[in-house]
Amino acid sequence: MAINTRNFTTIICAAILIGTEVFGLAFAAGWAIAGIFELGDVVQYALMGLFSLGGLYIMAKFVQMANKVEPIRN
Repeated sequence: MAINTRNFTTIICAAILIGTEVFGLAFAAGWAIAGIFELGDVVQYALMGLFSLGGLYIMAKFVQMANKVEPIRN
């Protein structure tokens, strides 16, 4: 089976775009929640890490679903 480079490129570019937004949101949410409740730096970084794990899951699901719509392999 050959790799469909057009679909592969589309999925990678979309993943970069969506990933930037998802991880930016994760970091901003951790920073904002810790700042509002004055939780300190350690909790701030913990929240950022926790939200980033959620973002990683979202990205994995996005790539799986994108691969169903535009298969990489023919």
